[in-house]
Formats: sequence, C-alpha cells, structure tokens
Amino acid sequence: MKPMNQQGGVTLIEILVSIVIVCFGLLGVAGLITTGLKSTQSSQFRTQASFLAYDIAEKMRINRDEALAGQYKTAVTATNAIALADKAAWQASVGALPSGVGTVTMPSVNTYEITIQWDDSKIAGGGATQQFKFRGEL
Repeated sequence: MKPMNQQGGVTLIEILVSIVIVCFGLLGVAGLITTGLKSTQSSQFRTQASFLAYDIAEKMRINRDEALAGQYKTAVTATNAIALADKAAWQASVGALPSGVGTVTMPSVNTYEITIQWDDSKIAGGGATQQFKFRGEL
C-alpha cells in the first residue's frame, strides 16, 4: 500500500507532454520537407527553361543564314525545312513545361531574344507565371 503523501501519475503526464512536443517537431520537419520539394520542382522548371533556350540558340547558330533571314522567329512560318523542324521540336519541348510557351524574336538584324514562360502556380501557391529570357547575337 502507498503512503498518503506520495504522488502518483506524474510520470504518465510527463510522457504525454513529451509525445505532444515530439509530434509538433515532426509536423515542423514535414513542413520543411514539403517546402524543399516545392523549391526543387520550381528550380527544375527553371533549369529546363534555360536548357531549352540554349538549345534553340545553338540551332540558330548552326543554321545561321536562315536565322538571320528570320526563319526562327515564332511569329514567322518557316519555309526552310531545317528551321521548320527545329522550331517544331523546340515548341514541343517547351510545351512539356506546365502551360509552357516559348517565343523567339529578333529585335535587330543579328540579335535574338528567346522568352520561355510557364505556370508555376502549383509550386508558388497562386497565379505565378515564371519567365526565362535569353538574349544573344548570331
């Protein structure tokens, strides 16, 4: 039999408090992992966009005469078979990004600007359109 002045159940309360503290810690870790995954996905899209911009820029440098003639501009329907195939393949690759749209413009005779836009709203948690621009010379 226990003496009357001895407390009982204190260890059980301490264990319950410890469990609550550990649960809050685990929820914090889960939040950090989720944020990390979102950031990784967003950076993957940006990396893919930069790769695609450099890809079409290289194709334009390889087929320089047609690029100077404006065959790679997205507003122009290419008449050259190589430029037509390059643009079609590039547009298909850009379309792999979420709501991906790519444009090629030529502000001056030998200068080009490549713009790639995509929807990053799933990652950013709202209407977040991201854009990657690349400018170069032929």
